[in-house]
This record gives sequence, structure tokens and C-alpha cells, in this order.
Amino acid sequence: MLSRSRGRARNAPASDLPFQVAEPKLPELQRERRWYQPRTFDAFRFGPFRWFMGAMIWWNAAMSMQMLVRGYLVYQLTDSFAALGVVSLGLAIPMLLVSPIGGVVADRTSRRAVLQLGQLLSVVIAAVVATLLFIDILVFWHLVVASVAHGLIVAVVMPSRQALLPDVVGVTRLMNAIPLQAAGLNLMQILAPALGGYMIDWTSAAWVYVFIAALAAMSVLMLFFVKSLSPEELAANRNGGPAGGRDPARDPVSDHRGPPSRGSAIEDLSGGVEYLRRDRTVFSILSFSFLATLLGMPIRLLLPGYVGAVFSDSGSTLGLLQMGMGVGALIGALSLASLRLTRHRGLVLAANSALIGIALIAFSMTGVIWLAWLGLLVVGIGSTGRQAMSQVLVQEYVEDDYRGRVMSIFMMQASLMSIGAFGVSLYMGKVGPEFAIGSTGAVLIMATIAFLILVPRFRRLA
Repeated sequence: MLSRSRGRARNAPASDLPFQVAEPKLPELQRERRWYQPRTFDAFRFGPFRWFMGAMIWWNAAMSMQMLVRGYLVYQLTDSFAALGVVSLGLAIPMLLVSPIGGVVADRTSRRAVLQLGQLLSVVIAAVVATLLFIDILVFWHLVVASVAHGLIVAVVMPSRQALLPDVVGVTRLMNAIPLQAAGLNLMQILAPALGGYMIDWTSAAWVYVFIAALAAMSVLMLFFVKSLSPEELAANRNGGPAGGRDPARDPVSDHRGPPSRGSAIEDLSGGVEYLRRDRTVFSILSFSFLATLLGMPIRLLLPGYVGAVFSDSGSTLGLLQMGMGVGALIGALSLASLRLTRHRGLVLAANSALIGIALIAFSMTGVIWLAWLGLLVVGIGSTGRQAMSQVLVQEYVEDDYRGRVMSIFMMQASLMSIGAFGVSLYMGKVGPEFAIGSTGAVLIMATIAFLILVPRFRRLA
């Protein structure tokens, strides 16, 4: 274990590493927890994680609000579910094609600098859309172009964002830090879309985009204060707890050590693909995550059209229902952060996926807003549990030298969500939104059961 962490630290960019310390301990995290202090927020006791979370919260708020207002504008301009699907594809295809390149970038350069540059470009995109709205010349294809540009940025940035987290907090704290990161994201899915929906009614979509640009700019500034652990701290952390990476005795097939080639970008990319081919445990986690995303997550992108067809086209109603999903996701994330799960985590991951399917069926069977809100609440609980648990498992099982490239594959599930949204949008146009969403939930439940039966390695994950 020690050699793996030192290998990654040697390859880390100098700009991401603070000064070296003589004592490889983390005093901020050595203090014993009082009996009245829950372990839910343990990672916040560490200063660099607080800055990291602050930066991510602002950007998550900008992305959540942008997803809502873009969908609202598309449906207002076109009155078409297919148009929502086209915009989703505009986001998905660049992410699908470019995300592996983002993984190579994450393993070869400063992850923090990549984050800052990408988020600065997000500021520019939001400002351009706001300008088009203010001068009243925005048309549908402008939103398609903005979606494609956003997809390119996310494809390059997200692998660096996910791979930077273990460098900031260490591997042994990921079971607590990743759910807290998910909680921050989903807190913004409560507040940002609700605020965006009300801002549409109170002011205009143009001012929402101005606010989005300001949020992204704040994230860029906070990233200047994010520092990675030193090589000594990374080594001490990996050896300092029971969750410090996988146990080779428990899963010898997955233990592929040795540094990758530091040749060309193409060689690094092919090396990451070869690593996934050998590491069947990581491959099984990624495969299930992709399956659950494809079937369970399109509702996030199609909700504006669903609300317009089933309830009303009010921005306030849309924001309220989006907030229900965010509340559930926050509950799920904080609950997961409070647990010390060390066994049966593959089954926990599958259970969250099945929960999404059940909630989608219930959501599709009601035309009452408050019942729909409760259905989306449960969708949020299952979604954040599935996403956070799959990320924890990937981060713990992957080798340090391949982390950026593997996380770039992991982040491609966002593209699958958009591709799934395109397919479900066409299905909604044929059979109606309620039946389409309900039947998708049923297929997700059946697919989860089938995966557990056919992939024993996955259900035995500790």
C-alpha cells in the first residue's frame, strides 16, 4: 500500500503539493471525537477539504441552475420533448468523446489549474447566453451550441475534479468525504434550481444566467486556496485506517501494481484502457454504474418537459419539484456519510438503484404535485446513494497511477444520462410521459436484479 501512494505522490504536479512536512501525521484529524459529535462531518475538520467543498458547491450551484433554466428555455422555444433530447445529446456527445482525454490530462498536469480554467470558460458561456437573452435574439440553436461547449468543458474538468479529492483528503477518508461532496452538490440541487425557477418568474432567464456566471467565478477564486497533501501525509493516510484502499488478499485479481508508461498521451490513454481490461472488479463497478445511470437518471434532464406536460409550465412548479429531488439527495448523502460501511457495499449500491426504479414508478402514477414531490424525494435518496457508493468503490479499488483515467471513464456516465434522456424523450413522445417514466423504472429494477445474478464478483464487493 505504501509504495502505491508514494508512486502517485511522486507523479503529482508540483503546483498541487504544499510544502513538505517532517511529521507525516494530520493533527487536525488526530483529535478524538466527543461522544456528542457525529462522524457525519469528519472531513470538514480538515482545512483543505473545506476550501475544496466551498469551490465545488459554487460550481455545482451554477451547473444545477443552468440545467434547469436551459431546459426551461428549450421547452418554451420549441414545445417539444425531442428538442430537450437534442440539447441533452449536445451535452452528452462531447463528454463521451473527450472525457478519456480529460483523464489523461488529470494524470499528467495540475488538476487544480484544469478546474480553474474550465470553470472560467463556464463564466464566459453563461455571460454570452445572458447577453443573447438581454438583446432578445436567443434561438434554439444557441442553446444547442452552449450545451456542446458545456459538455466539452465538463469532459475535461470532471476527471481532474474527482481525481483531486483523494489528493486533498487521502484515500481513507473517502467514505466520509465523497458523501459530503454529494451532500454539497445536492444541497445546491435544492437551493439553486428552486431559486432559478423563482428568478425566472420574478425577473427573467437572462438574470438567472448572470447569476450563474457569478457563481462560477466565485468557484475559480476559492480553488486558489485548495492544496494537496504532501507525499508523507498521503503515505501516512493510506496506512492509517481500515478503509485505506483495497485488500489484495481479499481481491487478488484486482491488484495490478507498477507505474504506467509516461510516454505520449495516446500511450497513456491506451494504458488506462488496458488497466480496466485487467481489473475486473473496477470494470464491474463501472459497468453497473453505467447501467443504472442510463435507466435511472434521464428524469433529471426531462423534468422540465414532464412538468410542462403533466402539471404546468410554471418555473415555480418546476423549481419546487426539482427541489424535492435535491432534498432527497441531501438526506441520502448525509445518511451515507454517517455510516461506517465496510461490508456488503455492492449490495448497498444495488439496493439504491432498485429504490430509484420503485420511486420512478410511484412518481409516474400521480398527477398531484405533493405526491410527485415525495416520489422525486425518494429518487434523490436513491440517486445520491448510488452515485456516492459507486464513486467510493472506484476510488478505493483503483490504482493511484491510473486514477485520473479511470475517473474519466466513470464520469462518462453523465453522457449516458444525456443519451438515455434522448431515447426516453422519443419514447415519451410516443407513449406519453407518465408511462415512459414508469416503464423505465420497471426496467431499471429488472436490470439490477439481473446484474446481481450474473456478476457474482459485484455482489460480493465488501
